[in-house]
Amino acid sequence: MSLVISKVFTYDEDAGNYIQAVEAADGQALEAATRQAINNFVVGCKQDGIWSAIKASCILAGARTRQGALVPLRNEYDFVNNLQPAPPQSFNFVDADYNRKTGFVGNGSTKYLNSNRNNNADPQDSKHLSVFKSSNATVAGGLIGTEVTANGTSLIFEGFATGSDTYRINVSPSITFPLGSYPDTGFIGAVRSSSSQSTRRYSGVAVTDSSTSQAAASENILVFRAATQNTNARLAFYSIGESLDLARLDSRVTDLINAFGAAIP
Repeated sequence: MSLVISKVFTYDEDAGNYIQAVEAADGQALEAATRQAINNFVVGCKQDGIWSAIKASCILAGARTRQGALVPLRNEYDFVNNLQPAPPQSFNFVDADYNRKTGFVGNGSTKYLNSNRNNNADPQDSKHLSVFKSSNATVAGGLIGTEVTANGTSLIFEGFATGSDTYRINVSPSITFPLGSYPDTGFIGAVRSSSSQSTRRYSGVAVTDSSTSQAAASENILVFRAATQNTNARLAFYSIGESLDLARLDSRVTDLINAFGAAIP
């Protein structure tokens, strides 16, 4: 089904509903090219077969206001905990922290988002986390993930030094894997699609690691914070959900952020 919100362009229903919600939060319409970039992203994810695996997500750019950028792109029902997650909760971000083309910037100490998506909402052996980093951090901190160090936790963490950037997906906190070469901007993701392996994608390169999964810890996943440390990187997108093709998500998100750069004055 499609939704018409323009006389010259017919939008995918999910994209159209999201655009309308963003414009309501902004109090004004988006540029036609910004709308079309969002629609192309949603349609592309559906064509790639990855849309349904994205369970909680925000496009942290594109919108005219900070409030609009915190409208959830996806906010699917949490069947494990039998609840409809609330929209992401923002802690200490102000309007000056938001840029329409590049997203939100953290401060390395007090600013973060609570996705309100529980780490255990997705299957133990089917899970992904991802972000799009627009600018690098200058301190060590979590980009996305759980906070408490416990069995079955998940995170993507930048140590601000070569070889100290790490990730884990539903494993023991004593197990971490190197993420990639720091510093680098762009899409960063991690996925688990089996009980014995997880895969990371960083700088356009995917690497698979052997790891035995554990039952997912019951903690909400945070953004701009993980393992008790905040980042001061700038992020323009995040997603949480079941396993998917990270290369396809990388391509779609990267195209979206680049399209915003061209569409927004």
